[in-house]
Amino acid sequence: MSKIATTDVLEIPMAVWESAETKEDLEDWLLAHNPKLIQQLRHIRKQEDLAGKGQPLSDVARRWKITL
Repeated sequence: MSKIATTDVLEIPMAVWESAETKEDLEDWLLAHNPKLIQQLRHIRKQEDLAGKGQPLSDVARRWKITL
């Protein structure tokens, strides 16, 4: 199996890097700036939330046994 070289570079502003207190802070910033994720969330909102098919967070948490 050959390796595929990539030239993709991720630039994180110094202010974000310096202000992040945890890895989760950096992860939050990365997710908030991920065009593919944003597109998927917009699609879900259009197809479910705005169409009245969304579910309350409390229902989802109960189904997945998540404590809020």
